[in-house]
Amino acid sequence: MKPSLVFVGFMGAGKSTALRAAREEGLPTVEIDQLMEESFGSTIPQAFEAHGEEGFRARESEVVGSLLENADDGGAIALGGGSVLSPRIREAMGRHTVVWLQVDATEAWRRIAHSDRPLASSAEDVSRLLDVRLPLYEQLADAVVPMGDRNIVRRALPMLRELAGLPAGTKLLWASAPGGEYPVLVGRGLIDCGWWPLESRRFLVSDRTVGPLYGDRVEPLSGRAEIPPGEDAKTLANCESALREMARAGVTRGDHVVALGGGVVGDLAGLAAHLYQRGVPVVQVPTTLVSQVDSAYGGKTGVDLPEGKNYAGAFQQPAAVISDTETLDSLPPEELAAGFVEVLKTGLLAGGSLWDRVRTIDRIDPADLDDVVFACANYKCAIVAADELDTGLRNVLNLGHTVGHAIESASGYTAYRHGEAVGLGLLAALRLSDAPDLRDEVEEILARHNLPMRLEVPIEVEAVMDALGRDKKRAAAGVGFVLLNEPGAPRIGQLVDPAKVEAAVRELQA
Repeated sequence: MKPSLVFVGFMGAGKSTALRAAREEGLPTVEIDQLMEESFGSTIPQAFEAHGEEGFRARESEVVGSLLENADDGGAIALGGGSVLSPRIREAMGRHTVVWLQVDATEAWRRIAHSDRPLASSAEDVSRLLDVRLPLYEQLADAVVPMGDRNIVRRALPMLRELAGLPAGTKLLWASAPGGEYPVLVGRGLIDCGWWPLESRRFLVSDRTVGPLYGDRVEPLSGRAEIPPGEDAKTLANCESALREMARAGVTRGDHVVALGGGVVGDLAGLAAHLYQRGVPVVQVPTTLVSQVDSAYGGKTGVDLPEGKNYAGAFQQPAAVISDTETLDSLPPEELAAGFVEVLKTGLLAGGSLWDRVRTIDRIDPADLDDVVFACANYKCAIVAADELDTGLRNVLNLGHTVGHAIESASGYTAYRHGEAVGLGLLAALRLSDAPDLRDEVEEILARHNLPMRLEVPIEVEAVMDALGRDKKRAAAGVGFVLLNEPGAPRIGQLVDPAKVEAAVRELQA
């Protein structure tokens, strides 16, 4: 049995266009709307008028369910926007690779406003229907392709077809930004499965903890560079060391870098790839929770200077991201908990189902994190697609990081793990947001996972405030904070009275 690519998504998502791309690649294709019209002997609007939605859905469940239960030719099938409402159809999708073509309510209405859609005659209808169907699309998707130009599925199609041959449970996100598109894979056992995104020679950049654990599993390699573990290794000197190892190994512009490790390795290796011979591709293989949910995506690379975190860097989108969640099994509980703060931050920013999931996690078990990692990656990549160079919307990702980075800098990057500092920064940001109930809940979540809620290591408030004044995102008017009063509603660029900021930091000392 060869699984089919089953395209799902809301009205106007581009399912017919995706099917056309599959057909041009030689795949057998079926469009459900056409089958339904043949079954009723009328157009779909006429069928809705004659039989009502209940009658239409009953026939759809029979026709589409039977098709999916018996399809075995490895072709492509485009479902109707509401097909996912049928339990029989949802169950039958389990045999296939389900590709969710994303579209938001505003864009969907723009695309279908002048068409004859029986259930969507207004923008309000579109918003209401999408709210109902969105959780089903999220639940069913093996692969996610965001809104894009008409050829985005054609470019993603080779990777979509590869997905069925990867370890069971692997999910694919086709990340898209002005600087490049790339596959994001999340699943267990990915680095051992024999698949690799590029055919050129690989040069490994890792650290002295992760390299011995997993370096042999990403071979063949043309060479290696290993840096010390920890944030204090994220320096220009270590970046230069990696560059010189690449030169000694004879790396060419036709080769690529493999960044194997956590956020420090990913940032430093990405910068080295950007600088080497004016740019070679980099494949990110994140092995920590913080890197798998956040830092591996979006193309930010960089190193720290004594004057501030990430003061030297560049933007370069990766060629691929391989998030093998099996690598999280080797992390100690303290590292998992620190990484979970980035999950918590993303849940606060996204709101909705992700926040509901994050706030109820009682125990951080790597075996249960695949869906959360994928949801966080999807959220971040959507933000990056809208603002790749961090000139506006992408600033939301800085929630908790303004004070968090200042704490790291003031303590010499040794007192707290990055996630621990950001957790404290979240508490400060929510105090500045005048959101006491949400702050209390976040504090309870931090306590549940044995994360610091106070500055337990002596750090002078003046040192934190001084570091805040050097925040790399400060403008002439001052440092803009990300604030939010409720999950899913962040506000960027908020100028806050320095006295209130100092009070929020002093509260962390209590």
